[in-house]
Amino acid sequence: MKFEERFDWQLFFIICCFIAVSSVALFSAQQSTQYNDNFVLKQLVWYGVGGILIGFMLLVDPEDFKKISWYLYGFGIILLIALILAPPSIAPVIKGQKSWFALPGLSLQPAELVKVFTILVLGRISVEHNNKHISSFKMDMLLLLKLGAATGLPFLLIMQQPDLGTGLVFLAILAGFVLISGIQWKIILPIFTVISALGTGIIWLALKAPELLDRYLGVKEYQLGRIYSWFQPTKYEDSSGYHLVKAMRAIGSGQLYGKGFGEREVYLPEAQTDFIFSIIAEEYGFLGSCIVIILFFLLIYRFTTIAFKANSDYSTYVMVGIITMIAFHVFQNIGMSVQLLPITGIPLPFISYGGSALLGNLMALGVAFSISYHHKTYMFGK
Repeated sequence: MKFEERFDWQLFFIICCFIAVSSVALFSAQQSTQYNDNFVLKQLVWYGVGGILIGFMLLVDPEDFKKISWYLYGFGIILLIALILAPPSIAPVIKGQKSWFALPGLSLQPAELVKVFTILVLGRISVEHNNKHISSFKMDMLLLLKLGAATGLPFLLIMQQPDLGTGLVFLAILAGFVLISGIQWKIILPIFTVISALGTGIIWLALKAPELLDRYLGVKEYQLGRIYSWFQPTKYEDSSGYHLVKAMRAIGSGQLYGKGFGEREVYLPEAQTDFIFSIIAEEYGFLGSCIVIILFFLLIYRFTTIAFKANSDYSTYVMVGIITMIAFHVFQNIGMSVQLLPITGIPLPFISYGGSALLGNLMALGVAFSISYHHKTYMFGK
């Protein structure tokens, strides 16, 4: 088959729509930001770099990603360890987090790349385990431990930065693999029940008895600000609830049709990154917001189609990991903007400004393009 017949034009069209949405939203954001940077130009440059990377990845067979997955994972772990050990001149502490390498003319957040490397490794672990072992309680527990260990190492290193938002993405990816890797529900259900109960209990204690968290877990009351501002944002508007209140006012003021391009009235710091959805909602209203959400539905639907058509179990597992990563990003980012979820600082994929985050997402997109490009249809295939 010719290139134009094998290339995934549907996926290409969707990502072009995201480039357009991102450019328009960032152009509006940079008009009232506290920075003088041209975010649109920088974003397009990163899209260009990502496009070149996708071009190379397109030519790589998915099975080759499987072969080098442990090497990529190891490289990612080395980067995370180096980030912790690096001096402030190379890895400065920004807003209480040591998450970036500050290189000349470049800022790199290794965790964004490690997400993709971890997905590739988790896919390999799942396939190789299921090919060697028949499902049983013992073997399923072993697989669960393997998946947990491979995810736990980068998670713990990222929590040293500390970066809770990115850490939660790794846990979401792990949950996606646990659900589709064939592990029995009699193992999964109790684990998810215990985790849900613990999470609910911690939130209840934070609201009703924070002194117990301080006494037994060493969590200070001031560290629970995001939980307090999540439930009562207006009460903490001058501190931890500032961004949430501003975001909700911006979204609400957009109403049905929005105020129009460049007609924003609500000032929101750092809107070009974590709260880009608030800009879209204020300027284009409920209808514009729905169009953006529909774009993400189309992207995830296309990913799902690729997963079902994949020629190998490995490709299917990897696509599920990518779907989980993107879906969690979208749900968390939009959810925190409308008070559905607490603020965690997770950007909106393909739209928010951020070179490392965009590059990581484009790497995942490159894997999807490769799986789709190398897909073969067999006459007597299943």
